[in-house]
Amino acid sequence: MSTDLRYLAIRQAAGLLARREVSPVELAQAHLERIGRLQPSLHAFLTVTAERALADARAAEEALKRGEGGPLLGIPIALKDLFFTAGIRTTAHSRVLTDHVPAEDATVVARLRKAGTVLLGKLAMHEFATAGPATELAPAARNPWHTGYIPGGSSSGSGAAVAAGLCLAALGTDTGGSIRQPSSFCGIVGLKPTYGRVSRHGVIPLCWSLDHVGPMARTVEDAALVLQALAGPDPRDSTSSTQPVPDYAAALTGDVRALRVGLPDYFFGPEGGADREVLDAVNQAARELEGLGCRVVEVTIPGLRSARPAHSVIHGVEAYAYHAENLRRQRQNYGPRLRQRLLVGALFSGADYVRALRLRAAFRAELARVFEQVDLLATPTNPVTALPFEGLDPRRQSRAHSFTGPFNLAGLPAASVPCGFSAAGLPIGLQLVGRPFEEATVLRAAHAYEQHAGWYQRHPPVE
Repeated sequence: MSTDLRYLAIRQAAGLLARREVSPVELAQAHLERIGRLQPSLHAFLTVTAERALADARAAEEALKRGEGGPLLGIPIALKDLFFTAGIRTTAHSRVLTDHVPAEDATVVARLRKAGTVLLGKLAMHEFATAGPATELAPAARNPWHTGYIPGGSSSGSGAAVAAGLCLAALGTDTGGSIRQPSSFCGIVGLKPTYGRVSRHGVIPLCWSLDHVGPMARTVEDAALVLQALAGPDPRDSTSSTQPVPDYAAALTGDVRALRVGLPDYFFGPEGGADREVLDAVNQAARELEGLGCRVVEVTIPGLRSARPAHSVIHGVEAYAYHAENLRRQRQNYGPRLRQRLLVGALFSGADYVRALRLRAAFRAELARVFEQVDLLATPTNPVTALPFEGLDPRRQSRAHSFTGPFNLAGLPAASVPCGFSAAGLPIGLQLVGRPFEEATVLRAAHAYEQHAGWYQRHPPVE
Protein backbone atom coordinates (compact mmCIF):
# COMPACT_ATOMS: atom_id res chain seq x y z
CA MET A 1 0.00 0.00 0.00
CA SER A 2 1.56 3.32 -1.08
CA THR A 3 -0.50 5.57 1.23
CA ASP A 4 1.41 6.55 4.39
CA LEU A 5 -1.04 5.81 7.21
CA ARG A 6 1.20 6.85 10.10
CA TYR A 7 0.26 10.50 10.54
CA LEU A 8 -3.03 11.02 8.76
CA ALA A 9 -5.35 13.75 9.96
CA ILE A 10 -8.83 12.45 10.70
CA ARG A 11 -10.38 14.24 7.73
CA GLN A 12 -7.69 12.81 5.44
CA ALA A 13 -8.33 9.32 6.74
CA ALA A 14 -12.10 9.74 6.42
CA GLY A 15 -11.63 10.81 2.80
CA LEU A 16 -9.50 7.76 2.01
CA LEU A 17 -12.09 5.50 3.60
CA ALA A 18 -15.02 7.14 1.83
CA ARG A 19 -13.26 6.84 -1.56
CA ARG A 20 -12.40 3.17 -0.81
CA GLU A 21 -8.69 3.90 -1.30
CA VAL A 22 -8.11 2.34 2.12
CA SER A 23 -10.46 0.05 4.03
CA PRO A 24 -11.17 0.43 7.78
CA VAL A 25 -9.65 -3.04 8.27
CA GLU A 26 -6.43 -2.02 6.49
CA LEU A 27 -6.26 1.16 8.56
CA ALA A 28 -6.79 -0.76 11.79
CA GLN A 29 -4.24 -3.42 10.87
CA ALA A 30 -1.65 -0.77 10.03
CA HIS A 31 -2.06 0.81 13.45
CA LEU A 32 -2.03 -2.53 15.27
CA GLU A 33 1.20 -3.43 13.49
CA ARG A 34 2.71 -0.09 14.45
CA ILE A 35 1.65 -0.56 18.08
CA GLY A 36 3.31 -3.96 18.06
CA ARG A 37 6.59 -2.46 16.84
CA LEU A 38 6.73 0.61 19.10
CA GLN A 39 5.06 -0.62 22.28
CA PRO A 40 8.28 -2.21 23.65
CA SER A 41 10.00 1.20 23.62
CA LEU A 42 7.07 3.54 24.35
CA HIS A 43 4.83 1.49 26.70
CA ALA A 44 1.89 3.64 25.64
CA PHE A 45 -0.73 0.89 25.93
CA LEU A 46 -1.86 -1.15 28.92
CA THR A 47 -4.29 -3.27 26.89
CA VAL A 48 -4.32 -3.71 23.11
CA THR A 49 -7.80 -4.73 21.90
CA ALA A 50 -6.85 -6.22 18.53
CA GLU A 51 -9.93 -8.44 18.16
CA ARG A 52 -12.27 -5.61 19.11
CA ALA A 53 -10.45 -3.25 16.72
CA LEU A 54 -10.85 -5.59 13.78
CA ALA A 55 -14.52 -6.21 14.64
CA ASP A 56 -15.13 -2.44 14.82
CA ALA A 57 -13.29 -2.00 11.52
CA ARG A 58 -15.38 -4.67 9.79
CA ALA A 59 -18.55 -3.01 11.10
CA ALA A 60 -17.32 0.34 9.73
CA GLU A 61 -16.59 -1.31 6.39
CA GLU A 62 -20.16 -2.62 6.19
CA ALA A 63 -21.50 0.81 7.12
CA LEU A 64 -19.50 2.40 4.30
CA LYS A 65 -20.87 -0.17 1.86
CA ARG A 66 -24.38 0.84 2.92
CA GLY A 67 -23.56 4.45 2.08
CA GLU A 68 -23.32 5.58 5.68
CA GLY A 69 -20.75 8.17 6.66
CA GLY A 70 -19.51 10.50 9.35
CA PRO A 71 -16.14 12.06 10.11
CA LEU A 72 -15.18 9.39 12.67
CA LEU A 73 -16.45 6.29 10.88
CA GLY A 74 -13.58 3.78 10.77
CA ILE A 75 -11.15 6.07 12.64
CA PRO A 76 -8.74 4.23 15.01
CA ILE A 77 -8.74 5.70 18.52
CA ALA A 78 -7.55 4.72 22.00
CA LEU A 79 -8.67 5.52 25.54
CA LYS A 80 -6.93 6.49 28.74
CA ASP A 81 -7.45 3.51 31.04
CA LEU A 82 -9.98 5.09 33.35
CA PHE A 83 -12.88 5.12 30.89
CA PHE A 84 -15.26 2.23 31.48
CA THR A 85 -15.28 -0.20 28.55
CA ALA A 86 -17.82 -3.01 28.65
CA GLY A 87 -16.05 -6.37 28.82
CA ILE A 88 -12.56 -4.79 28.66
CA ARG A 89 -10.58 -4.25 31.82
CA THR A 90 -10.27 -0.72 33.15
CA THR A 91 -7.44 -0.42 35.69
CA ALA A 92 -6.55 3.27 36.12
CA HIS A 93 -2.98 1.88 35.85
CA SER A 94 -3.22 0.56 39.41
CA ARG A 95 -2.97 -2.83 41.11
CA VAL A 96 -6.09 -1.80 43.04
CA LEU A 97 -8.14 -2.43 39.89
CA THR A 98 -6.04 -5.12 38.19
CA ASP A 99 -9.05 -7.33 37.44
CA HIS A 100 -11.72 -4.64 37.08
CA VAL A 101 -13.91 -5.32 34.02
CA PRO A 102 -16.87 -2.89 33.71
CA ALA A 103 -20.30 -4.09 32.59
CA GLU A 104 -21.01 -0.93 30.56
CA ASP A 105 -19.29 1.73 28.51
CA ALA A 106 -18.73 5.24 29.78
CA THR A 107 -21.04 7.71 28.04
CA VAL A 108 -18.18 9.13 25.94
CA VAL A 109 -17.05 5.65 24.94
CA ALA A 110 -20.59 4.79 23.84
CA ARG A 111 -20.76 8.04 21.83
CA LEU A 112 -17.49 7.31 20.06
CA ARG A 113 -18.65 3.79 19.30
CA LYS A 114 -21.91 5.16 17.88
CA ALA A 115 -19.81 7.48 15.68
CA GLY A 116 -18.12 4.40 14.22
CA THR A 117 -14.64 4.65 15.74
CA VAL A 118 -12.30 1.67 15.96
CA LEU A 119 -11.03 0.95 19.49
CA LEU A 120 -7.35 -0.04 19.48
CA GLY A 121 -6.96 -0.30 23.24
CA LYS A 122 -6.53 1.26 26.67
CA LEU A 123 -3.65 3.61 27.38
CA ALA A 124 -1.09 4.00 30.16
CA MET A 125 -1.50 6.83 32.65
CA HIS A 126 -0.41 8.04 36.05
CA GLU A 127 -1.91 5.79 38.72
CA PHE A 128 -5.48 6.95 39.33
CA ALA A 129 -4.55 10.06 37.31
CA THR A 130 -2.20 11.54 39.90
CA ALA A 131 1.18 11.34 41.66
CA GLY A 132 3.54 10.96 38.73
CA PRO A 133 4.51 8.15 36.33
CA ALA A 134 2.96 4.83 37.37
CA THR A 135 5.06 1.66 37.29
CA GLU A 136 3.33 -0.66 39.78
CA LEU A 137 0.99 -2.34 37.27
CA ALA A 138 3.00 -1.81 34.08
CA PRO A 139 5.94 0.30 32.86
CA ALA A 140 5.43 4.06 32.56
CA ALA A 141 4.76 5.49 29.11
CA ARG A 142 7.72 7.17 27.38
CA ASN A 143 7.97 10.38 25.39
CA PRO A 144 8.37 9.55 21.67
CA TRP A 145 10.52 12.63 21.11
CA HIS A 146 13.06 11.22 23.57
CA THR A 147 12.29 8.01 25.44
CA GLY A 148 14.46 9.12 28.35
CA TYR A 149 11.89 11.83 29.10
CA ILE A 150 8.38 11.72 30.54
CA PRO A 151 5.46 12.29 28.17
CA GLY A 152 3.62 14.29 30.84
CA GLY A 153 0.59 13.26 32.77
CA SER A 154 -1.65 12.05 33.85
CA SER A 155 -2.79 11.16 30.28
CA SER A 156 0.72 9.95 29.51
CA GLY A 157 -0.09 7.07 27.19
CA SER A 158 -2.60 9.23 25.32
CA GLY A 159 0.04 11.86 24.56
CA ALA A 160 2.66 9.30 23.56
CA ALA A 161 0.30 7.23 21.39
CA VAL A 162 -1.06 10.16 19.39
CA ALA A 163 2.37 11.75 18.91
CA ALA A 164 3.92 8.47 17.76
CA GLY A 165 1.19 7.67 15.24
CA LEU A 166 -0.23 4.71 17.19
CA CYS A 167 -3.78 6.07 16.88
CA LEU A 168 -5.42 9.05 15.18
CA ALA A 169 -6.88 10.44 18.41
CA ALA A 170 -7.25 9.56 22.08
CA LEU A 171 -9.31 10.54 25.08
CA GLY A 172 -7.75 11.99 28.18
CA THR A 173 -8.93 13.50 31.43
CA ASP A 174 -7.77 16.76 32.97
CA THR A 175 -7.94 17.66 36.68
CA GLY A 176 -4.96 19.99 36.88
CA GLY A 177 -3.60 19.85 33.34
CA SER A 178 -3.59 16.15 32.51
CA ILE A 179 -4.72 16.63 28.90
CA ARG A 180 -2.76 19.80 28.22
CA GLN A 181 0.55 18.89 29.87
CA PRO A 182 1.17 15.67 27.91
CA SER A 183 -0.11 17.37 24.76
CA SER A 184 2.49 20.08 25.25
CA PHE A 185 5.29 17.66 26.18
CA CYS A 186 4.49 15.39 23.20
CA GLY A 187 3.86 18.10 20.58
CA ILE A 188 0.16 17.45 19.92
CA VAL A 189 -3.16 19.25 20.47
CA GLY A 190 -5.14 18.74 23.67
CA LEU A 191 -8.44 20.34 24.62
CA LYS A 192 -9.95 20.59 28.10
CA PRO A 193 -13.56 21.64 27.47
CA THR A 194 -15.68 23.69 29.83
CA TYR A 195 -16.69 21.89 33.03
CA GLY A 196 -19.93 20.09 32.16
CA ARG A 197 -19.49 20.23 28.39
CA VAL A 198 -18.62 16.50 28.21
CA SER A 199 -20.14 13.75 30.36
CA ARG A 200 -18.00 12.02 32.98
CA HIS A 201 -20.41 9.14 33.59
CA GLY A 202 -18.41 5.92 33.65
CA VAL A 203 -15.08 7.70 34.15
CA ILE A 204 -13.09 6.81 37.28
CA PRO A 205 -12.90 10.12 39.14
CA LEU A 206 -9.96 11.90 40.68
CA CYS A 207 -11.70 15.06 41.93
CA TRP A 208 -15.39 15.49 41.19
CA SER A 209 -15.37 19.28 40.92
CA LEU A 210 -12.14 19.56 38.90
CA ASP A 211 -12.28 16.62 36.45
CA HIS A 212 -12.79 17.22 32.73
CA VAL A 213 -12.87 14.83 29.74
CA GLY A 214 -11.49 15.87 26.37
CA PRO A 215 -9.78 14.92 23.11
CA MET A 216 -6.09 14.64 22.31
CA ALA A 217 -5.15 14.68 18.63
CA ARG A 218 -2.48 15.76 16.15
CA THR A 219 -4.39 18.76 14.77
CA VAL A 220 -6.95 21.25 16.03
CA GLU A 221 -9.48 20.09 13.45
CA ASP A 222 -9.06 16.50 14.68
CA ALA A 223 -9.75 17.65 18.24
CA ALA A 224 -12.83 19.57 17.06
CA LEU A 225 -14.22 16.51 15.25
CA VAL A 226 -13.78 14.29 18.31
CA LEU A 227 -15.26 16.92 20.63
CA GLN A 228 -18.32 17.09 18.38
CA ALA A 229 -19.01 13.42 19.08
CA LEU A 230 -18.45 13.80 22.83
CA ALA A 231 -20.22 17.03 23.73
CA GLY A 232 -23.75 17.40 25.00
CA PRO A 233 -25.93 16.70 28.02
CA ASP A 234 -26.10 13.32 29.73
CA PRO A 235 -28.88 12.57 32.27
CA ARG A 236 -26.50 10.14 34.02
CA ASP A 237 -24.07 12.97 34.85
CA SER A 238 -25.70 15.57 37.08
CA THR A 239 -22.96 18.10 36.28
CA SER A 240 -23.39 17.89 32.49
CA SER A 241 -24.65 21.04 30.81
CA THR A 242 -27.66 21.54 28.56
CA GLN A 243 -25.93 24.39 26.74
CA PRO A 244 -26.36 24.02 22.94
CA VAL A 245 -23.47 22.33 21.13
CA PRO A 246 -22.20 24.32 18.12
CA ASP A 247 -20.54 22.95 15.00
CA TYR A 248 -16.91 23.03 16.12
CA ALA A 249 -15.35 22.20 12.78
CA ALA A 250 -17.37 24.96 11.08
CA ALA A 251 -15.84 27.46 13.50
CA LEU A 252 -12.35 26.86 12.07
CA THR A 253 -12.57 29.72 9.60
CA GLY A 254 -9.02 30.97 9.97
CA ASP A 255 -10.33 34.49 10.62
CA VAL A 256 -9.18 35.78 14.01
CA ARG A 257 -9.08 39.48 13.18
CA ALA A 258 -11.72 40.44 15.76
CA LEU A 259 -10.21 38.54 18.67
CA ARG A 260 -8.65 40.24 21.69
CA VAL A 261 -5.97 38.07 23.31
CA GLY A 262 -4.76 38.77 26.83
CA LEU A 263 -1.28 37.82 28.08
CA PRO A 264 -1.48 37.49 31.90
CA ASP A 265 1.68 39.02 33.33
CA TYR A 266 1.86 36.35 36.07
CA PHE A 267 2.82 33.67 33.52
CA PHE A 268 5.48 35.73 31.76
CA GLY A 269 7.33 37.25 34.72
CA PRO A 270 9.72 35.91 37.36
CA GLU A 271 6.81 34.86 39.60
CA GLY A 272 5.68 32.33 37.00
CA GLY A 273 9.20 30.94 36.74
CA ALA A 274 8.93 29.68 33.16
CA ASP A 275 12.10 28.62 31.35
CA ARG A 276 13.52 31.13 28.89
CA GLU A 277 13.07 28.84 25.88
CA VAL A 278 9.39 28.38 26.74
CA LEU A 279 8.80 32.12 27.12
CA ASP A 280 10.59 32.90 23.87
CA ALA A 281 8.46 30.40 21.94
CA VAL A 282 5.18 31.60 23.45
CA ASN A 283 6.04 35.28 22.96
CA GLN A 284 6.80 34.49 19.32
CA ALA A 285 3.42 32.73 19.04
CA ALA A 286 1.74 35.83 20.49
CA ARG A 287 3.45 37.98 17.86
CA GLU A 288 2.23 35.62 15.16
CA LEU A 289 -1.34 35.80 16.48
CA GLU A 290 -0.98 39.57 16.31
CA GLY A 291 0.22 39.24 12.74
CA LEU A 292 -2.90 37.22 11.95
CA GLY A 293 -5.06 40.13 13.14
CA CYS A 294 -5.56 39.51 16.85
CA ARG A 295 -5.21 42.43 19.24
CA VAL A 296 -2.75 41.26 21.91
CA VAL A 297 -2.70 43.06 25.27
CA GLU A 298 -1.21 42.43 28.69
CA VAL A 299 -3.61 41.71 31.55
CA THR A 300 -3.19 41.32 35.30
CA ILE A 301 -5.04 38.61 37.25
CA PRO A 302 -4.08 38.84 40.95
CA GLY A 303 -6.22 35.82 41.84
CA LEU A 304 -3.76 33.52 40.09
CA ARG A 305 -1.60 33.69 43.22
CA SER A 306 -4.30 32.04 45.33
CA ALA A 307 -5.57 29.70 42.60
CA ARG A 308 -2.84 27.10 43.03
CA PRO A 309 -3.24 26.61 46.81
CA ALA A 310 -7.02 26.54 46.43
CA HIS A 311 -6.69 23.91 43.72
CA SER A 312 -4.34 21.86 45.91
CA VAL A 313 -6.79 21.78 48.83
CA ILE A 314 -9.79 20.84 46.69
CA HIS A 315 -7.73 18.22 44.87
CA GLY A 316 -6.43 16.73 48.12
CA VAL A 317 -9.78 16.57 49.90
CA GLU A 318 -11.80 15.18 46.98
CA ALA A 319 -9.18 12.61 45.95
CA TYR A 320 -8.89 11.32 49.51
CA ALA A 321 -12.68 11.13 49.84
CA TYR A 322 -12.88 8.87 46.78
CA HIS A 323 -10.03 6.57 47.87
CA ALA A 324 -10.51 6.50 51.66
CA GLU A 325 -12.28 3.13 51.80
CA ASN A 326 -9.84 1.39 49.44
CA LEU A 327 -6.90 2.87 51.36
CA ARG A 328 -8.20 1.16 54.48
CA ARG A 329 -8.84 -2.15 52.74
CA GLN A 330 -5.88 -2.53 50.35
CA ARG A 331 -3.32 0.14 51.07
CA GLN A 332 -0.53 -2.18 49.89
CA ASN A 333 -1.88 -2.13 46.32
CA TYR A 334 -1.38 1.61 45.94
CA GLY A 335 1.95 2.83 44.65
CA PRO A 336 3.97 4.58 47.40
CA ARG A 337 3.89 8.03 45.75
CA LEU A 338 0.14 7.91 45.22
CA ARG A 339 -0.52 6.55 48.70
CA GLN A 340 1.49 9.37 50.27
CA ARG A 341 -0.25 12.03 48.22
CA LEU A 342 -3.73 10.70 48.99
CA LEU A 343 -3.03 10.57 52.72
CA VAL A 344 -1.97 14.23 52.67
CA GLY A 345 -5.54 14.99 51.60
CA ALA A 346 -6.80 13.58 54.89
CA LEU A 347 -4.93 16.35 56.77
CA PHE A 348 -7.07 19.18 55.37
CA SER A 349 -9.99 20.30 57.53
CA GLY A 350 -13.53 21.11 56.52
CA ALA A 351 -12.69 24.75 57.09
CA ASP A 352 -9.73 24.48 54.69
CA TYR A 353 -12.02 23.04 52.04
CA VAL A 354 -14.65 25.76 52.47
CA ARG A 355 -12.00 28.49 52.27
CA ALA A 356 -10.69 26.92 49.04
CA LEU A 357 -14.20 26.87 47.57
CA ARG A 358 -14.62 30.55 48.44
CA LEU A 359 -11.30 31.37 46.79
CA ARG A 360 -12.47 29.50 43.70
CA ALA A 361 -15.69 31.53 43.56
CA ALA A 362 -13.71 34.78 43.85
CA PHE A 363 -11.26 33.64 41.17
CA ARG A 364 -14.09 32.78 38.77
CA ALA A 365 -15.63 36.20 39.31
CA GLU A 366 -12.28 37.87 38.66
CA LEU A 367 -11.80 35.93 35.42
CA ALA A 368 -15.31 36.88 34.31
CA ARG A 369 -14.30 40.55 34.66
CA VAL A 370 -11.09 39.94 32.72
CA PHE A 371 -13.10 38.31 29.91
CA GLU A 372 -15.11 41.50 29.55
CA GLN A 373 -11.89 43.03 28.20
CA VAL A 374 -10.50 40.11 26.16
CA ASP A 375 -11.83 37.10 24.26
CA LEU A 376 -8.97 34.70 25.04
CA LEU A 377 -6.00 34.33 27.35
CA ALA A 378 -2.67 33.06 25.99
CA THR A 379 -0.01 31.51 28.24
CA PRO A 380 2.66 28.84 28.09
CA THR A 381 0.98 25.48 28.63
CA ASN A 382 3.78 24.47 30.98
CA PRO A 383 6.64 26.52 32.42
CA VAL A 384 9.08 23.78 31.38
CA THR A 385 9.55 21.22 28.62
CA ALA A 386 9.41 17.47 29.26
CA LEU A 387 11.51 16.30 32.20
CA PRO A 388 13.95 13.35 32.23
CA PHE A 389 12.95 10.16 34.05
CA GLU A 390 16.37 9.97 35.66
CA GLY A 391 16.39 11.98 38.87
CA LEU A 392 12.80 13.10 38.35
CA ASP A 393 11.98 15.65 41.05
CA PRO A 394 8.29 15.46 42.08
CA ARG A 395 8.34 19.15 43.02
CA ARG A 396 9.56 20.19 39.57
CA GLN A 397 7.03 17.86 38.00
CA SER A 398 4.27 19.39 40.11
CA ARG A 399 5.36 22.88 39.03
CA ALA A 400 4.81 21.80 35.44
CA HIS A 401 1.05 21.83 36.18
CA SER A 402 1.08 25.30 37.73
CA PHE A 403 0.03 27.05 34.49
CA THR A 404 -2.88 24.72 33.74
CA GLY A 405 -4.50 24.06 37.13
CA PRO A 406 -6.06 27.52 37.56
CA PHE A 407 -8.32 26.89 34.57
CA ASN A 408 -9.56 23.61 36.05
CA LEU A 409 -10.41 25.58 39.17
CA ALA A 410 -12.41 27.99 37.02
CA GLY A 411 -13.83 25.29 34.73
CA LEU A 412 -12.90 27.22 31.57
CA PRO A 413 -12.15 25.73 28.15
CA ALA A 414 -8.42 25.57 27.44
CA ALA A 415 -6.34 24.06 24.66
CA SER A 416 -2.66 23.36 24.17
CA VAL A 417 -1.25 23.66 20.65
CA PRO A 418 2.41 23.15 19.64
CA CYS A 419 4.36 26.41 19.29
CA GLY A 420 7.99 25.36 18.97
CA PHE A 421 10.84 23.19 20.24
CA SER A 422 13.62 23.58 22.75
CA ALA A 423 17.28 23.34 21.79
CA ALA A 424 17.11 19.73 22.99
CA GLY A 425 14.36 18.99 20.48
CA LEU A 426 11.51 18.82 23.00
CA PRO A 427 8.09 20.33 22.13
CA ILE A 428 6.70 23.52 23.67
CA GLY A 429 2.98 24.27 23.99
CA LEU A 430 0.87 27.43 23.74
CA GLN A 431 -2.20 27.45 26.00
CA LEU A 432 -5.33 29.31 24.86
CA VAL A 433 -8.17 29.82 27.35
CA GLY A 434 -11.69 31.04 26.63
CA ARG A 435 -14.97 31.98 28.27
CA PRO A 436 -17.30 29.21 29.50
CA PHE A 437 -18.68 27.12 26.62
CA GLU A 438 -16.69 29.07 24.02
CA GLU A 439 -14.65 26.08 22.89
CA ALA A 440 -15.36 27.18 19.33
CA THR A 441 -13.45 30.43 19.88
CA VAL A 442 -10.53 28.62 21.49
CA LEU A 443 -10.41 26.14 18.62
CA ARG A 444 -10.70 28.89 15.98
CA ALA A 445 -7.68 30.76 17.34
CA ALA A 446 -5.69 27.57 17.90
CA HIS A 447 -6.42 26.40 14.36
CA ALA A 448 -5.47 29.72 12.76
CA TYR A 449 -2.18 29.74 14.66
CA GLU A 450 -1.50 26.05 13.97
CA GLN A 451 -2.01 26.37 10.23
CA HIS A 452 0.16 29.49 10.09
CA ALA A 453 3.01 28.13 12.23
CA GLY A 454 3.02 24.57 10.89
CA TRP A 455 4.56 22.88 13.94
CA TYR A 456 2.00 20.06 13.70
CA GLN A 457 3.83 18.79 10.60
CA ARG A 458 6.85 17.67 12.65
CA HIS A 459 6.83 14.11 14.01
CA PRO A 460 9.00 12.36 16.58
CA PRO A 461 12.00 10.25 15.50
CA VAL A 462 10.55 6.87 16.42
CA GLU A 463 10.97 5.01 13.14
